[in-house]
Amino acid sequence: MGSEGDSAARVSGITMSLIQRVALLFLLAVVLGAGQGAPGAASEVDSRATAYYHFSMGHLYAELAGMYGNRSEYVDKAIEHYKAALKADPGAAFLAEELTDLYIQAGRLRDAVVEAEQMLARDPGNVEAHRILGRIYSRMIGDPAQGRLDEGMLRRAIEQFQKVTEKDPSDAEAFVTLGRLYRLAQNSVEAEKAFQKALELDPDNEYALHGLALLYSDLGDTKTAVQMWERLAQRNPHPRIFRALAATLSEARDYSGAVAALRRALELAPKDTEIKRELAENLLLKGDYNEAATLYRELADANPRDAQYPLRLSQIYRQQGDLKKAREAHERARALDPGSLEVQYNEVNLLEAEGQLAGAIARLKEILNSTARVAYAPPERANRVMLLERLGLMYRANEQPSEAVEAFRQMAQLDADLGARAAAQIIETYRAAKQFAQAEQEAERAFKQYPNDRMLRLVRASLLADLGRGAEAVAEVKRLLDGSKDRETYLALAQICEKTKDFAGMAAALDEAERLSQSDEEREVVFFMRGAMYERMKKYDQAEAEFRRVLKMNPRNASALNYLGYMFADREVNLEEALELIQRAVELEPNNGAYLDSLGWVYYRLGRLDEAERYLRLALERVPRDPTVNDHLGDVLYRQGKIKEAIAQWQISLKEWEAGSKAELEPDEVAKIQKKLEGAKSRLAKDGGKASPR
Repeated sequence: MGSEGDSAARVSGITMSLIQRVALLFLLAVVLGAGQGAPGAASEVDSRATAYYHFSMGHLYAELAGMYGNRSEYVDKAIEHYKAALKADPGAAFLAEELTDLYIQAGRLRDAVVEAEQMLARDPGNVEAHRILGRIYSRMIGDPAQGRLDEGMLRRAIEQFQKVTEKDPSDAEAFVTLGRLYRLAQNSVEAEKAFQKALELDPDNEYALHGLALLYSDLGDTKTAVQMWERLAQRNPHPRIFRALAATLSEARDYSGAVAALRRALELAPKDTEIKRELAENLLLKGDYNEAATLYRELADANPRDAQYPLRLSQIYRQQGDLKKAREAHERARALDPGSLEVQYNEVNLLEAEGQLAGAIARLKEILNSTARVAYAPPERANRVMLLERLGLMYRANEQPSEAVEAFRQMAQLDADLGARAAAQIIETYRAAKQFAQAEQEAERAFKQYPNDRMLRLVRASLLADLGRGAEAVAEVKRLLDGSKDRETYLALAQICEKTKDFAGMAAALDEAERLSQSDEEREVVFFMRGAMYERMKKYDQAEAEFRRVLKMNPRNASALNYLGYMFADREVNLEEALELIQRAVELEPNNGAYLDSLGWVYYRLGRLDEAERYLRLALERVPRDPTVNDHLGDVLYRQGKIKEAIAQWQISLKEWEAGSKAELEPDEVAKIQKKLEGAKSRLAKDGGKASPR
């Protein structure tokens, strides 16, 4: 390594070389100037030569400042020479621009404003001065991504670029900049006008297309945003364009489209790790677990110290039901990055998948306690809200309604803007616990506080149906049909109609929802609900056809697998296929109480009573207040000759039916259970209070 003296000598050498070059240029300028013009113009020539010399020296020192971290001695010298140049030739606008750029480079923005304003004082029509001021104010806006936005500077920047476009309406780049500034100011109307004007001037302007794509994404207009990205891709088929297109599609949950766009990006840049990672991520979201796992294994092998790849593999294995591999991959991720919040949260999900709900709750509470702060930055607050909501949902699933309600209330305390959402979760918690009086009280309180919140009104409408006030519920949902979110509203209306057994109304609502569906994923939901409707109407062939449509689109739809299998088992038809369908559902969601109940029920129909009892008891551990599960277990126990135990299960079933919502009450089912209970009691009395297995 060279010594400090050597380094200083090199710097000095560079400096002297540049100074000598400028001195020669200055001498040349003087000589050339001296040989031109009349004697009366000598002073003008001298002024220009002087200006040129100081400009050259200023430029030299500006270069040195850039090379050596904006050292103040170089910046000061550059400013001194630029000012001298301006004094010698006040009309040379480019000198002011150079000086302004130097101020920006050195972070002396306030000084830059003064210089630009002096330019305007000398020439109010100076477009360049407005452009420079606009650039300066733009630099002083702050970082919106970090929540730091100086609205005053944003307003000033917009004013300056408005003047630029007024004085030079052919400047496409100025319109692009104006569009970006309007977008920052959340003035989407003016932003769109500015970008469109830029495209009128330059139809292939990539920056204008890019700005419009981002703007339409902001507005939720995915279709138009995608059109902009596709125009960009045709103009410039670059990987970054396809990545941006994929990001827009992924945000709109069109994971199939995102995957297709990323495949095109990967064709153009096959060695780009980021594109491969994004492709794997979207394959995971799309549900193509095998291909996603293949990519993540390749990425993990290439990046053995990166925890995110074994973490993603753990998530995939969990989705595939291979909990052993999921746990192994999780441990690898934890070893690489034990402090990662995402890795810690993955353990919560893994514990829940392993059937350890109490352990998952405890782990999540540990995460919340370890990340507690007196105050939270916006990203921290959003993350904590998500964790609190998840904790509340897990408490609800674990039959701990009081704890769930407390978690949701903490969520609202942390972010007042989420008051309506928290209230909706509290209402749902009380409903799940069959505490309908508390649910109604909470709903009415929240409705007065948040009368225009869409989600809250939908939850309240569903509760009204539970309370037997179906007409009110339907009217409330219909009032929400406004054209902007009609698909979701029609689905909610269909659910209300199902509760009130208005199947004609449900069919009409589902038809509208299907018409408004734009992807296979959205249509899948409609087909499933239509299948459930036909099953409730006892139109079993049509129900089967709808469920098979769902499974053709998505063979891993656990809900459809379970529903179709249960429908067969309940009617005692196609029992072997029913068993296969339900087993596949349980493999996908091994801790789902409803699926475990279906598996127990099909084993009962097949006469495999021990297996039936085992799975029904597992189901009751997951859903202890489902009267259907108690009824099924009573049937199994009765056939096993365990009459007293069967009676106990049927009594619990009747009690749960009585405690349930009026909308879900099935009088025919209740009558059947009552008849079975009376028969069992009569048989027990005849046996002298004893009953032995048959």
